[in-house]
Amino acid sequence: MKSKSHSRREFIGSITALGALGAIGAGHLLSSCNSQRREHKPPVFPDRAPDGPVLRAGLIGCGSRGTGAAFNYLDAGPNLQITALADVLPERIDNCRKALQEQRDVVIPDENCFLGFDAYKQVIESDVDIILEASVSKFRPKHFEAAIQARKHVFLEKPAGVDPVGVRSVMASGKMAESAGLSVVAGTQRRHQRDYIHTFSMIKNGLIGDLISANCHWHRMAQPVTPRQEGWCDMEAMIRNRANWIWQTGDSIVNLLVHNLDVICWFFEKHPVRATGFGGRHRRQSGDMYDFFSVDFAFDDERSVHGSTREIDGCSNKVEEIIFGTEGYTNCQNKIFNYDGRLIWEYEYPLDEDGRPTERVAVSPYEQEIINLINAIRTNNPVNESHDLAVSSLVGIMGRESAYTGLDITWEDMMNSDLRLGPEEFQMGPVDYEPVTPVPGRDPGI
Repeated sequence: MKSKSHSRREFIGSITALGALGAIGAGHLLSSCNSQRREHKPPVFPDRAPDGPVLRAGLIGCGSRGTGAAFNYLDAGPNLQITALADVLPERIDNCRKALQEQRDVVIPDENCFLGFDAYKQVIESDVDIILEASVSKFRPKHFEAAIQARKHVFLEKPAGVDPVGVRSVMASGKMAESAGLSVVAGTQRRHQRDYIHTFSMIKNGLIGDLISANCHWHRMAQPVTPRQEGWCDMEAMIRNRANWIWQTGDSIVNLLVHNLDVICWFFEKHPVRATGFGGRHRRQSGDMYDFFSVDFAFDDERSVHGSTREIDGCSNKVEEIIFGTEGYTNCQNKIFNYDGRLIWEYEYPLDEDGRPTERVAVSPYEQEIINLINAIRTNNPVNESHDLAVSSLVGIMGRESAYTGLDITWEDMMNSDLRLGPEEFQMGPVDYEPVTPVPGRDPGI
């Protein structure tokens, strides 16, 4: 493979409602702050999608997340079918078909299984109503655009893309979906998680006062390397080792921190407009991604968010969001504290058979997001979460590019950037693309 790099300094220069049906189960208020609450009621999500005519779905991306989404879809309600599959690797299709047959008694015939980089077109053109888009993040904008043009409802996994051009494409396709009355539910599952939903309502009702700042983190162990095997072409080797390539995942700050950044944008009801960050690569054995990121994000009013990711063995791991207000702080999921550390509110989880709290929501958020999609379609109340997903993804990209370049990067830079990541052509065979790890302060590869 020949060496090929792109210039980030060059790009810098050129640069849902689901319908509120009432309040969900009340949390436990532990202080007298209730008198200060304004009336904001979170929506009640159905435990199961309503009945209706058969809805057929096609799955694009048959890896573990895609297969899981297929199970969630089949379990969401009555008269739901998976009828077509697509992937670029044959064993992923085979494994998904086997799991569907063994665990859900669903048989996908050979003629409805499509292989290759253009297989998404065949799924979309088949007799389906809904597309479950769970492929490699780089391909998501193109798949989403094609699905919307074909007038399909979409479940759209996160992130929305890996580069500004792709994410802006998702924004444009999302507007098309809205005009067409199509429903799009994103895989930002915390927005469909009942404890988060209720905590958001408490924050809206002023329980921690005015929001000041936030921290969010996603620290985990190093991801495995898939060594290249004899007979694999360049592209296949890259696809099978996707967890280590920027052009496929967007790097960890996009691939992982999008969950947390989405919560921050949701609770603050706005997105950061500037990023100043750093990161590094010290342990990875393949690809071109960083091991860690640390980024300060600023809103247009200079309120701040710190976000970080790390994928290194032997370190402390945590995944969290913390938002600070003038009168207290919250973990965003289920607890609110005042500044002397006293718990003043917590979410009440369902009880088990013995009357003990289960410490989990009644419906898994992965199931809930599909239930909400089917509910929107069958009640003719379209929802569209594509813009929120795109915004959170682009915030992550903004932070990534700041760390890569060593420069302050702005939202305006992102909206004007022509940066595209990845090889110029997608086909099995040689790839004119070598790992060039970004170095702050100078162009990669120089």
